[in-house]
Amino acid sequence: MDNYARMMQLAEEVFAVHNDPTQLQVDAEVLERLRCLHPASVSEEADPDGPVAWVLLIPTTTELMEDFLSATLTEQELFERTPVDAAYEAVYLCSAMVLEEHRRAGLAKRSTLDALERIRKDHGITALFCWPFTEGGDALAKSIAVESGLPLRMRER
Repeated sequence: MDNYARMMQLAEEVFAVHNDPTQLQVDAEVLERLRCLHPASVSEEADPDGPVAWVLLIPTTTELMEDFLSATLTEQELFERTPVDAAYEAVYLCSAMVLEEHRRAGLAKRSTLDALERIRKDHGITALFCWPFTEGGDALAKSIAVESGLPLRMRER
């Protein structure tokens, strides 16, 4: 199985999105819209066999962040309602996935921090937020917040 297929399998195992329509249903169209929100919203690390790490960030407004954190918006709605070409104040740490043999090398953290820095060059980001699905995701989000100097808000599962 090639790396792309393994990454797709990992996404399904971790997020089980096909069983939860409230989660962002990532496909080529979604990836294109994410890139329209900001080119750094989609990051990929690859080796000669294909992708080994993917990071998705959603720059958005404070108002939409608050609605998401209070569970009045789903993840899918957060994505759909985030306007293109707006002034963004918050970044949703949507997902970070790394193939097993490439974990513990700092790929997700480095990719996220690089993407966040690129977004901050264009927008006055004042907060990060997330909805962690794993202990690793929780730890990564906290680490990103510390390194970026931005406050982190978490939605409860």
